Amino acid sequence: MASEAPRRRHSLFKPCIDLHDGVVKQIVGGTLSEQTPSELKTNFVASQSSKEFALLYKDNSLEGGHVIKLGPGNDVAAKEALRAWSGGLQVGGGITEDNALEWIEAGASKVIVTSYLFPGAKFSLERLEKLAAKVGPERLVVDVSCRRVNEKWVVAMNKWQTLTDMEVNEESLDLLSKYCSEFLIHAADVEGLCKGIDEELVRRLGEWVKIPTTYAGGAKDISDLDLVDRLSGGKVDLTYGSALDIFGGSLVKFEELVECNNEAKAKAGMV
Repeated sequence: MASEAPRRRHSLFKPCIDLHDGVVKQIVGGTLSEQTPSELKTNFVASQSSKEFALLYKDNSLEGGHVIKLGPGNDVAAKEALRAWSGGLQVGGGITEDNALEWIEAGASKVIVTSYLFPGAKFSLERLEKLAAKVGPERLVVDVSCRRVNEKWVVAMNKWQTLTDMEVNEESLDLLSKYCSEFLIHAADVEGLCKGIDEELVRRLGEWVKIPTTYAGGAKDISDLDLVDRLSGGKVDLTYGSALDIFGGSLVKFEELVECNNEAKAKAGMV
């Protein structure tokens, strides 16, 4: 008797907790800058704590969500979220070789690194190798968040304000994937705008990535989850931000996304 064919993986909703000045916020990605703080555009400022969001995700079995520290003053709030769901959340923002293990010990399932890998906006393989050796590739996520430059995507650092020397393509992702277990990719140009995802980027990611990947930026409708699934062949998961009702949005209901996840996991034999 022929063995049963493996079930296709389906794209899942991955939650986030974006922290700015110690508070959960939703920010228009391209406006976040230490040089011009007055230009910051904020879509939502939560009255709930980071811990409350972490517990919400835990209660709904939304593993693999990310806590992102956008600048200084967020360590306490980040650690509160990690304590609330130890081992259930990833953390990023200011991660270096020196502090990565501290965040794992604080309860992060994985640490997310971006700017540290690009001293002077130039990619350092040496830094990536050392960080992977310290925490283990299985606990490392590389954030290759990017901005469009002509017909290409270029990794952006320093809160997406500085372009690096790395293009996001199959070659660069193959190199990075040797040292990490997951990618997080914010499309900074559409982040926080609720005007739709970067469909071409998601399609390309579906062709390029060989490890779990989460895309964030522009999701505005429940159908975007199916769109990402179709474009990427189920290889890319999706984060919703400003469109989501728990972040003050009116376009997407959190409960519906949880239901979509449960259905997708059932189809894939994950439950």
